[in-house]
Amino acid sequence: MAELTIQEILDDKEAGLDLELLAGASGLHKTVQIPKIQKPGLALTGYAENLHSDRIQVLGSTELSYLHHLPPQKAKQQIQTLCEHDISCFIITKGQEAPADLVRETDRQGIPLLLTRNKSSIIISLITKFLEERLLPTTTVHGVLIDVLGIGVLLQGKSGIGKSECALDLVLRGYRLVADDVVRVRFKLPKVLFGEGMDLSQYHMEIRGLGILNIKHLFGVASIRERKKIDMVIELHEWEDGAHYDRLGLDEEYTTLLGVDLPLLRIPLHPGRNLSTMVEVAARNFVLKDMGYHAAREFENLLEQRMAEVAKAHAKGIIGDNLE
Repeated sequence: MAELTIQEILDDKEAGLDLELLAGASGLHKTVQIPKIQKPGLALTGYAENLHSDRIQVLGSTELSYLHHLPPQKAKQQIQTLCEHDISCFIITKGQEAPADLVRETDRQGIPLLLTRNKSSIIISLITKFLEERLLPTTTVHGVLIDVLGIGVLLQGKSGIGKSECALDLVLRGYRLVADDVVRVRFKLPKVLFGEGMDLSQYHMEIRGLGILNIKHLFGVASIRERKKIDMVIELHEWEDGAHYDRLGLDEEYTTLLGVDLPLLRIPLHPGRNLSTMVEVAARNFVLKDMGYHAAREFENLLEQRMAEVAKAHAKGIIGDNLE
């Protein structure tokens, strides 16, 4: 499992965390493995049942005001009790002055006490995003990610099968390219995958015979987007005579990526099939299914109903003949 030390979080200057160390330098080696933040308001009152010591604890105006209004001895006792839980790190927000008892106790217990000038809501948002990017699983896959009708479609298949050409045709239809050739996939809580392009190749596409194209410059900013949730995977492969292909749409397949199950469609290619149209229709059909309408199942129900009616009429005719 990925982890970050408090020292690494403190040293980062690009995420806008604006952190400085007040006390507890001996605990900077402590690690964080979960990209969630907690505000220990209840724990300060003595109820620590739901305290997660492995998470970064944020102390805002409410928590510090509560400590300030407690009798000094009671506040000292509550701080000592809280720090006995081996907290990974405290962050005081809005540049507020840290209580002297908190500074002494965190220094004694080796719990890093950090200060930021950001408001609580801002630092929670910033550090959650920072931890998600650094801690949650990531991988790279070969393929093309494109936004079709708001659906993130990941095209996969062997090199040269036509993924980029299909994506280019979809861009010409007004859809948006996210990444070509190599897609960086990030896991996001609760259980969602987001795809984005690599830094160097972002907004670029390779088309054999044309070379490297900058889609942003060719078609404008409306033709690209930096990242997109991956909703479905379409696997392209060459047509094989005699192979079994789903002709009704009742067979639902899934592929697993970073522990997330994604709907999978396998589309065989042969001359005469308009690939970009099929991908667009697949995205439209996905939207309908998401809204609760399944065309293949409706057709199956109609077929079963018709067969039942025919069977009933046939049985009635046989019984009628026997009675006569």
